[in-house]
Amino acid sequence: MLTRRHFIHTTTALFSATMSGPLLAASWPTEAQKAAWDAQVTPAGYDPATSNPWGLHPRFLPQRVRANEGLVPGDIHVDAVAKYLYHIEAGGTAMRYGVAIGRGDLYEPGVYTIRRKVEWPHWTPTPNMIKREPEVYAQFAGGMEPGPENALGSRALYLYVGNRDTYLRIHGTPFPRSIGTSASSGCVRMVMAHINDLYPKVEIGSTAHLYSASESVTASR
Repeated sequence: MLTRRHFIHTTTALFSATMSGPLLAASWPTEAQKAAWDAQVTPAGYDPATSNPWGLHPRFLPQRVRANEGLVPGDIHVDAVAKYLYHIEAGGTAMRYGVAIGRGDLYEPGVYTIRRKVEWPHWTPTPNMIKREPEVYAQFAGGMEPGPENALGSRALYLYVGNRDTYLRIHGTPFPRSIGTSASSGCVRMVMAHINDLYPKVEIGSTAHLYSASESVTASR
């Protein structure tokens, strides 16, 4: 259980994706195209701790915090109440990021393994998403090509249970103003510039803990 003891001493909704469908994609971006998109979604003079063209509450900007003993470096912990994602570091610290989570019963607490990572991924809505909201998702049934408007944004971490793809992702979002809310169709959303920072630090095989509201830390502002 994640409690307030785990993270202390802070230092200084339209649609949301749950599935990526590379088999339906027409092409993959070149390295030059990915670099150009990265520059497009990264503020000029970007400083993770202070850059905020998205108008986020300051508490949702990346911050290094102290983590309790016993947490595994490399693991991810998502707090459903405070809307924080923590990436545990060696030496007793964690990087904390603001996130958006699934709305209502679409949020799925659990313990997952990150078995895939993709830069500038493709996206295809699941059949359940199309059935639930055809007016939003049906137009994307054939898949969406990568780019800054793609629902998975600039980076995606794919969550599995064993060898089963859950179609849940931790991903960038073209809707950064949703950060701090329950807005998605199940995935964990991050500002694209923030997940670009996180992405290279996350290893395949890492564990992601998505906590229920009853297990999560009460938001501190």
